[in-house]
Amino acid sequence: MENAKDIRDRISSIRDTKKITNAMYLIASVKMRKAKADLDKTRPYFAVLQSEIKRLFRIAGDVESPYFYPINAKEKTVGSHGILIVTADKGLAGVYNQNVLKYSLKMLGDYPDSKLFVVGEYGRQFFQQQHIPVEEDFQYTAQNPTLRRARDICAKLLSLYDAKRLDKIYIVYTDLKGGQTEEVKMTRLLPFHRSDFASADPVDDKFEYEPSVAEVLDHITRSYVSGFVYSALVDSYCSEQNARMAAMRAANENADGILSALSREYNRVRQSAITQEITEVSSGARAMKKKVLQHGNR
Repeated sequence: MENAKDIRDRISSIRDTKKITNAMYLIASVKMRKAKADLDKTRPYFAVLQSEIKRLFRIAGDVESPYFYPINAKEKTVGSHGILIVTADKGLAGVYNQNVLKYSLKMLGDYPDSKLFVVGEYGRQFFQQQHIPVEEDFQYTAQNPTLRRARDICAKLLSLYDAKRLDKIYIVYTDLKGGQTEEVKMTRLLPFHRSDFASADPVDDKFEYEPSVAEVLDHITRSYVSGFVYSALVDSYCSEQNARMAAMRAANENADGILSALSREYNRVRQSAITQEITEVSSGARAMKKKVLQHGNR
């Protein structure tokens, strides 16, 4: 059985740990709010890009683009696949990383010849330990998603796609569903289906596109893909911070439970020690009294 000093040391250690988990919870909360604010600032721009793509298809519905499936063409199930996987740089975020990697391994099982592109140190280390080759491990921290980094990532992916070394590009990331729970998602970045940008709005023929509708469409689409990747990076980052907040909240609650149990145990041990001391004092007093009486009778 532990003595009172051992229990006090454990209580002190758990309280110190709780200070760390509390700090991590607050830091994750601030980071998530900041990332959300940055994303909200850029979303209107990419919403306009999406509207412009819809306008282009309304004006020239038969326009061809390498970034879209041809008209009435069925989706190909074969070909070289590229998978962009977004993980965190570190753990301490519940099952956030494990869920992303589990989904990624499932995709690799379905498409074993896929080329992997990884963001986040956790994912890089995992695939290295599993001896799974990675086409490109972008040396960007997952802790600071920026539009510039998203464009750099897209430049690499699009260069392989334009060179026909990739027939499809997917992204596996985590969506902060309803701002409450995290959900791993897989989205095909390229090629798009025309139906993704279908619109019943009336045609506005006041616009002219130079040098051509097709070239403008290709340029806008590349920017749109960059915006989607940026949104996925920020969404994953927010999901990571939300998962870390939940993990730290659970750690705090667990620490409170342990502290409560240790406090009860400490009080019990302390009371037992006090009782033992009182018993020893009483026994000593009785022994002394008995000894005095025996001397008096002589």
